[in-house]
Order: sequence, then structure tokens, then C-alpha cells
Amino acid sequence: MTTVPQVSSINSRPISQIAVIGAGLMGHGIAQEFASAGYRVRLHDVTNEQLESARTQIEQNLNLLASNAIIQEDNISQTLHRIQTSTELEAVAENADFVVEAVTENLPLKQQIFGKLDAICPPHTILASNTTALMPSQIGVNAERKDQILNTHYFNPPYLIPLVELIRSPDTSDETVEATFELLTAVGKTPAIIEKEALGFVGPRLQAALIREAFAIVEQGIASAETVDLVVRNSFGRRLSVAGPFEVFELAGWDLVLAAFEELYKDLNSASDINPLLRQMVESGKLGVKSKEGFYSWTDEKIQQLRERMNNALIQQAKDAK
Repeated sequence: MTTVPQVSSINSRPISQIAVIGAGLMGHGIAQEFASAGYRVRLHDVTNEQLESARTQIEQNLNLLASNAIIQEDNISQTLHRIQTSTELEAVAENADFVVEAVTENLPLKQQIFGKLDAICPPHTILASNTTALMPSQIGVNAERKDQILNTHYFNPPYLIPLVELIRSPDTSDETVEATFELLTAVGKTPAIIEKEALGFVGPRLQAALIREAFAIVEQGIASAETVDLVVRNSFGRRLSVAGPFEVFELAGWDLVLAAFEELYKDLNSASDINPLLRQMVESGKLGVKSKEGFYSWTDEKIQQLRERMNNALIQQAKDAK
């Protein structure tokens, strides 16, 4: 039997009940993480069909982890038993000690949900948003408890990627940050506290800078998309899985880095607008996997192969970390 981690919320109230709002791509995995750690979880979405789909996906995720000896077989049924689902927001949130909102990236929708959660949840409840780019001060504008609102930005898939960016607004209290940090650590995540809110935080900003330059390389005919992927996968992509950019360049020496970048920086893409090639791709319906065509042509078999390749690598990293 999994022991529930002893973590306190605001005013030293113990955290025992978790609510996750949104059972889609990220929400179901976040609910799975908390339930697997021993917490009771209530999962909300607007349709029973989406909730059933989420439960099916959670079971598949758990079976995958068990088959790779990351969790024990008996953890599957225990985890599923701890997750209750409902289409009624009040039923999910009324007794929650900690809430993670994981709905689509729509600011008015998130603001509306946080206004409702502020009215429904007990006074000690911490309200967190799993948003990719929006700031907590934007999301919590309709709520009174602004000192108990922050972002917890998970990376997909949340049950295999350990990092969670923890973003505070100017109003977020130290007590809220500390309780959230302790909770995420207790369930096996690696929380990173972002001290100043900014659009995109850290991870998404770094990814945006990389893909901006990647698009510029392709647009200028320097290399194909396939070659860019080949270069990243087989060079610094491997290195960055074990050492961050500052660590890597500390080894090289900042004098050498400065000398190398003196000319290169002048030629890097610094556009403040979206690359026209990206707009062209979207306008022509070349969306990638979802349309079966992007820079690559996708078949169901190729899609499955890519997902398996990524999952297998992440699973191996999880096993190595145990």
C-alpha cells in the first residue's frame, strides 16, 4: 500500500485531496502522477466520454510503466481506484486541498474557471494552472486568493518528464510556493522555481528560440528539416540530456564561447514576428502528425514508430534515474 506523502497546504492544513480540471493531453497524466503517489484525485472534464478516454489512457500508461519495471503491477489497480471522475466542477473541487487546472490554452476560459474555483474551494486550497505560456497574474485576475495562485507547468508526457516549472506572480505568497514545491517533490517530480513571471517561463522560451532558428535555417535553404533534426538528435541534443547549456559552456570556457559568437550572433535570426514559413505551413494545412503531412509525410506506422522511439528513450531515462 502506497503511503500518502505528508505535505501541508496553507495554514498548515494537510494536503490529501487533489483536483485536476481538464482530462485531456496533460490533465490525465497529472492526475495519474498524484494518484500513483497515494493521493485521492478527482478528475473533471465537460463530458463523460472524455473522462472515460482519460481513464483508459491512464491504465495504458500504467501498464507501460509496469511492463518496464518502473512501477509495480499492484500499483495499477490502486492508482485507478484513487481516481474519481465527474463532469460537475463543484463536486470535484469543493473539498480539494490542491487544484491543478489543465484545460486548453484559452485565457478567458482559464480566468472563468479560476473565478469559479475561488468561490468553490476551501480557503486553504492552492490553485495551480498547467499553462504553457500564460502568466499566473493573468489567469487569476477574477480570483480573490491571488496569494494562493501560481503556475505548475508540466512537460508532455507528464508521467515520464520529471520537470515541473513553478511560476509565481508578484502576489503569490512564499507559503504557497513552498507548499507546492514540497508537494511536487513528494510525488517524485523535479520542481524548478521561476522567480519572475514572464510569458513562456524558461522551457517554452528556450524551445521557441530553438525552433525560430530552425525555421530560419530551412527557409534560407541552409539545410532541410530532416538535416536539422539529424544534427540536433546526434549532437547537442544528447549532451543536453545530461548537462544544461550553462554547464556545457562552463566546460568550454566563456572566452572561447565569446570568440565563437562574435561573428555568429550577427547572422542568427532575431525576428520578432512569426517566421513566414510557419504561417505558410499552417495556412496550407500542413500541421504535422494531425494532418499526416508537415515537413515529413506521416503514415500511422511512422507516427507509432516515432512515439515508441520517444517513449522508449524516456522510459530508459526513468529507469536509469531509479
